[in-house]
Amino acid sequence: MRLQPYKFTIQTLRRTLGVVAVVCGCLIGTAGAAQITYEEVTVGNPGNANDTTGYGAVSYSYQIGKYDVTIGQYTAFLNAVAKSDPYSLYNSDLAPSSGGGISRSGTDGAYSYSVIDSGARPIRSISWFDAARFANWMQNGQPTGAQAVGTTETGAYTLGGATSGDAVSKNQNATFYIPTENEWYKAAYYDPTKGGTGGYWTYATQSDTPPGTTNFSAANQANYLNAHLFSGVVTDVGAFTASASYYGTFDQSGNVYQWNDIDGSTGPSRGIRGGMWANDAFPLSSSNRGGLRPAAINSDIGFRLASPVSVSVPEIDPAGIGSVLALVTGALGLLERRRLKAA
Repeated sequence: MRLQPYKFTIQTLRRTLGVVAVVCGCLIGTAGAAQITYEEVTVGNPGNANDTTGYGAVSYSYQIGKYDVTIGQYTAFLNAVAKSDPYSLYNSDLAPSSGGGISRSGTDGAYSYSVIDSGARPIRSISWFDAARFANWMQNGQPTGAQAVGTTETGAYTLGGATSGDAVSKNQNATFYIPTENEWYKAAYYDPTKGGTGGYWTYATQSDTPPGTTNFSAANQANYLNAHLFSGVVTDVGAFTASASYYGTFDQSGNVYQWNDIDGSTGPSRGIRGGMWANDAFPLSSSNRGGLRPAAINSDIGFRLASPVSVSVPEIDPAGIGSVLALVTGALGLLERRRLKAA
């Protein structure tokens, strides 16, 4: 795997500060104490060809979420930036009658948010704009404060208060972002070992046959067409523990659809892929794709994030850390070693 040169930018610093807060239990600089850990896997094998569907070619290595963003993670986001909620990051559909969700209490300026049922289920009823603001918050180091520049309105995407209309392209320095369709597709279906030369599976469970729905620990299983088993709702992310894609992602077939950025350019629509709990098998497959206006909110659509790959730096002996700079460097080493999983 060829690694890109490492660039230490203010975005990297902010992101690292969040990791420092997790590792050391302290707060440094202007970033808020990190409230969530977002696990990613590396998608390597750059330069792969498209599938017969015309999707999947990616010329670089990158990272993508191992799981969908969860209810618990989105709740932490709301509690950090939505005491007032001018851009409607919370909506009433986030508190469904079944399947888990988020409740809101208090009044404007003093809102607080709580998980309903399981915080490990995927967040849903989220617009593309909501997902982009979550990406901005992650890039900015998970700060606490009003929805504004430096929290939700700048970072991976420059949103400027927009909650409808065209989706914008990601900024060049984005460190957390909504994956393009090709990035999402490759992580789900590509296997560089298939057939000895590389190829694509039909389902994101490393299978060309439809998944089963009954065994959480067996291979090629997914959450779909299974109202009789799960009351017609989502399961915890990664519940089907032996049904990962080649790169180690879970639930890219079934559970909930996920937003993608199509080709990443500004435009009036954004993609969705992956199928969901009430679908039959076809929407879970590589042949199915859809699109919606970016402001659309549906109870069967969530998202996961992607990131660029960076080169690692030397580990710092924790016993030798004697300054804020050393703390930041040590946390950066931990972060980068996590990212450099074998492709």
